[in-house]
Amino acid sequence: MLRVLNVSKSSGFVPRLQQMAVIGIAALAIAGAAGCHRTHGPDVVATVNGKPIMRTEVDQLYQNNLGDSQQQPSKEQGNIVRLNIIRQLIDEEILMQRAAKLNLTATDEEVDNQLNELKAPFTQEEFNKRLADKHLTLDDLKRQIRRSKTEDKLLNKEINSKINVTDADIASYYNAHKSEFNLIEPMYHLAQIIVTSQPLPQQQQTSNLQNNKATNDAEAKKEIEMLHNRLESGEDFGLLAQNFSERPDTASNGGDMGFVSESQLHSSPDVYAAIAKIKPGQITDVLPVYDAQHKTVGYAIYKLLDKEAAGQRELNDPRVQQSIRSQLREARSQLLRNAYLEMLRDQARVENYFAESIFKNGA
Repeated sequence: MLRVLNVSKSSGFVPRLQQMAVIGIAALAIAGAAGCHRTHGPDVVATVNGKPIMRTEVDQLYQNNLGDSQQQPSKEQGNIVRLNIIRQLIDEEILMQRAAKLNLTATDEEVDNQLNELKAPFTQEEFNKRLADKHLTLDDLKRQIRRSKTEDKLLNKEINSKINVTDADIASYYNAHKSEFNLIEPMYHLAQIIVTSQPLPQQQQTSNLQNNKATNDAEAKKEIEMLHNRLESGEDFGLLAQNFSERPDTASNGGDMGFVSESQLHSSPDVYAAIAKIKPGQITDVLPVYDAQHKTVGYAIYKLLDKEAAGQRELNDPRVQQSIRSQLREARSQLLRNAYLEMLRDQARVENYFAESIFKNGA
């Protein structure tokens, strides 16, 4: 499912083109029936059981993938991306039609509830600006939400509700992968909030929900101390990280860094010393963040979520069982989703006019 509001604009266009190339070329290959002369409007790029997919929607998603990149793709690269987008839209439409048949289409109430959750961290002006930055109208966003909620309802009913991971499955996996649960050193599950005084690279947006960015050391220090006070007052670490942390790879996940080994922590003696003094659930004092020349470039607060001692984790450990159960469910869910979509494609009547025109006029 396309999540346009979450598309990163900072990673550049060419790498995304490379990632999309395989699927895009596959979409091109299925256009082998090119040369058929069906009548359709110039704004229709494909149909699914007669329902059109419009060029305007493809162009909008294409521009969102391009983002603020200054590097323009070649014609061939651009068409590969468009082929991939059309394939995604075809798959979405197949799922939406199946959901409608089963009376699983998301309701207006479900869409409005999700919309209100998305709007909650922003003022109306900030929210409107984010929509404009993504070239979206409010109706566009509602359509995306409805598709996403509908897909979730369909897959939960048709797939996830039918997955059963037994105790025997968990034991079998553990016995085959026992070494994976033997920790050779202590592991620390950490979360972080970081505020820096460094300017953002040109064209890069802030990584937090508030679009908040300190511009100098005094601002960074004042903000991190304010956040520390709010944490001490009992506010949620994850929400504050989402709204204020300037670390792009963790802010959207509530600051969660995952598990970090003790040897990795030793590379930052100040951080290790601070974390070694606290218990799970507690936070550190404000700590300086250094660059390669040991110059202060910002400030951080860490939270210790959990700590695991070195040694073999046994099968009767609830964390081991939950980890295995989650892995098995996700693997089975992904397999069944792929098979399910392939079956629905086989049953659908799909006509990809854009692919046919590329193949006809192409190489």
